[in-house]
Amino acid sequence: MRVEIWADVVCPWCYLGKRHFERALEGFAHRDQVEVVYRAFQLDPSFPQGATIDVAQMLAEKYGLTREEAAEKNREMEERAAAAGLEYHLEGRQAGNTADAHRLVYLAGQRGVQGAVVEALFRAYFTDERPVFDRDTLVDVVAEAGLDAAEARDVLASGKFASEVDTEQSAARDIGATGVPFFVIDRRYGVSGAQPSETFAQVLDQAWADANK
Repeated sequence: MRVEIWADVVCPWCYLGKRHFERALEGFAHRDQVEVVYRAFQLDPSFPQGATIDVAQMLAEKYGLTREEAAEKNREMEERAAAAGLEYHLEGRQAGNTADAHRLVYLAGQRGVQGAVVEALFRAYFTDERPVFDRDTLVDVVAEAGLDAAEARDVLASGKFASEVDTEQSAARDIGATGVPFFVIDRRYGVSGAQPSETFAQVLDQAWADANK
């Protein structure tokens, strides 16, 4: 069974949804027969490469909030993350273009370390407060998760896998994903958002039962 997860590495709901899904998968009887693949989804693909914006400011502008209201939204998200065993530090976080990060996630999929690289990128951004828009930092993070640093650096410099990332982004629209995280099981079942682990468990059981009738 294949589970495809469309996500962005700077999406707080995506990291939360990832953890909820993983807990469901841990309790799934056939977990050893489940392949998990991460697909690229940029929250703002039009954002200029190399530029960043304060997350609270971005939320305030996007949703018509005051900066104080946006900061409170961040604090609420930190509490949700803590309830799932995650440590978020959102105050002062910057948002930016994540195309480079997604290209390295794609490379990681080719090298068999995608899960580790995705987790490392989420942890770097939300917990360790490291920038994931800076190429030197990106290379350090993915190398710590098992990718070859020289190969990662070459991919970033060459523009390799840019078309693959665009294709994955387009595929999300084609299957009706207007936001992330978005989970697709065997291209038959979709789960939108950071649902509770119980919801993921039910869908996994149903998908397995239907596939093995």
